[in-house]
Amino acid sequence: MTPSLARTLPAQTDVLVVGAGPTGLALSIALRQAGVDHVVVDKLASGQNTSRAAVIHAHTLDVLASVGVAGDLVARGLKLDTFSIRDRDQRLLDLSFGGLDTDHSYLLMLPQDVTEKVLADRLASLGGTVHRGVSVQALTQGDSGVEATLDTASGPAVIRARYAVGADGMHSVVRAAAGIAFDGGAYGESFVLADVHMDWPLAKPEVSLFFSAAGLVVVAPLPDGSYRIVATVADAPEKPDVADIQALLDASGPRRKAGKVLDVVWSSRFRVHHRLASAYRKDRLFLIGDAAHVHSPAGGQGMNCGLVDACVLGPLLADVIGGRRPEAALDLHQTLRRPAAAQVLGLAGRLTRLATMHNPAGRALRNAAFHILDRVAPAKRKIVMNLSGLARPQLAQLPPPRPALRRPAAPALLAS
Repeated sequence: MTPSLARTLPAQTDVLVVGAGPTGLALSIALRQAGVDHVVVDKLASGQNTSRAAVIHAHTLDVLASVGVAGDLVARGLKLDTFSIRDRDQRLLDLSFGGLDTDHSYLLMLPQDVTEKVLADRLASLGGTVHRGVSVQALTQGDSGVEATLDTASGPAVIRARYAVGADGMHSVVRAAAGIAFDGGAYGESFVLADVHMDWPLAKPEVSLFFSAAGLVVVAPLPDGSYRIVATVADAPEKPDVADIQALLDASGPRRKAGKVLDVVWSSRFRVHHRLASAYRKDRLFLIGDAAHVHSPAGGQGMNCGLVDACVLGPLLADVIGGRRPEAALDLHQTLRRPAAAQVLGLAGRLTRLATMHNPAGRALRNAAFHILDRVAPAKRKIVMNLSGLARPQLAQLPPPRPALRRPAAPALLAS
């Protein structure tokens, strides 16, 4: 999408969306479809253009069908049926995503930059745009709206909106302006993220989560023939190279026949936090995506949870602005989506703790428990339902609207 010029920013709007990653783009599409006047700003001059999040789960695709992008995402992605948990060469647990009660009964592997392009193209097809190179410096609330002070390429600007939504990540300026706590902490380990070309010994394409005394490694194929690697490491270099990724696979991946890294397409290191916003709304300020919840990449839940946040909040805002729901109904955003994020944090945290056990006795007990679990179909089904998101559809469904007593005033101006 071609960035718009900062000088085209309007002076007022109904909804200001701060952040144009996947979550902000999905919210903008939902608002655009509903005919809600809104503005999307992002401090970056262009999208990240990196592959970061790489899996889209079944329930997320079901929800994204409502904003018209599920088909394009599926067409560009790689469908996988199996998620395996292994300890080096020992297979502990196989989870199948085939046969689920959904049109998207699989794991869809797709780099985040491609997901963002599909979302941006959909927004452009609806006549929407993103105002890039625009950062929010301050937000203040009044009785009838929010005033945002912006820094743009052509100088300072002010925009007034009825509501503002923070889709601006872990260091959210919207969350800070709202004074909402971000409870939690950081994992002790660093994580390496990389896309590589390699010779890989596993014949069947699958997402593989490897446990080992050295830490966890996730290996998953991508649509272009490369592989996504996610691994814990005590002290990773800023840009891990072939030797670094090879060392991780040698320490934690298959032992009898190891993978051989040929080249690194892209790599990064990062610290992972597990945090949940104490509230998702403060009057006219809202949080979605990483501004509201961050967690371990184990299970590939992060972006998925944020995309569903957006597809719930968009129609909710549209209903309130359009007079189909009372303003008090905006609390549904927190009522539905915060418990969903709490479940996701719990799931990702449990996987991470199990994968990063170092005590030999504990690891042996864990492996024995997984071997037993692998023979219990109902228990495996429950895990698959949680990973796919299909265990919590009720936390993504708005109840039927009950009209507001009167249509809200059309405004977006702060009370003086």
